[in-house]
Amino acid sequence: MTRAATHRCGAGRTGREVGRGGSVADGRSRRREDTRQRLFEAAVQLIAEQGFSATTVDDIAARAGVAKGTVYYNFQSKTVLFEELLRHGIGLLTAEFRAAVDGLPPREALAALVRAELEYIRRYRAFAQLLLSEMWRTNREWQQTLRLLRGEAIEVIAETVRAGVASGDLPADLDVPTASSALFGVGLVVAVDWLVFQPDRPITDVQDALLGIVRRVAQT
Repeated sequence: MTRAATHRCGAGRTGREVGRGGSVADGRSRRREDTRQRLFEAAVQLIAEQGFSATTVDDIAARAGVAKGTVYYNFQSKTVLFEELLRHGIGLLTAEFRAAVDGLPPREALAALVRAELEYIRRYRAFAQLLLSEMWRTNREWQQTLRLLRGEAIEVIAETVRAGVASGDLPADLDVPTASSALFGVGLVVAVDWLVFQPDRPITDVQDALLGIVRRVAQT
């Protein structure tokens, strides 16, 4: 075999080895992501059920069906896990807010935001309950992280409210930060109340009622 042929064979073998290595790495990455998702889901369920303080790493591991060491391997601590959970969950909500209002005029965008929040909470009910139970506590290590993430979600609402003020759909003297925060908080509470006490009520009824409240308050 010539040196050139040997080189070509070596190159081909190296390429296959790299390909196999890449497949192995991809597989490991997927498995780790699957494990993290199971831990997220277990943590959400447990913290929504019994609160952050009462939930232990042992509880999370048992609910997820993994060894306790797996929790520490992926997140180092319960606090880190919870912070990552907040980033994941609120990040999804913020992304859905942005997608909902994209390209819409202010009046339609406001309705789309309300609908997006209701649909998100219906889909991730346990996470919404977790937020309700933990959001206003001030003694948590992750409180600053939550404040920043909440602010990012509310800023999407604020952008829509400011556009509504500019277009004349909302009063010129409206307190935009307070109105935006109120819409976020009221939507969260109303959605959880709907799912717990009126689960058979159509989402369109809840959306219209919530939007009506928001608009009436904005006009006062």
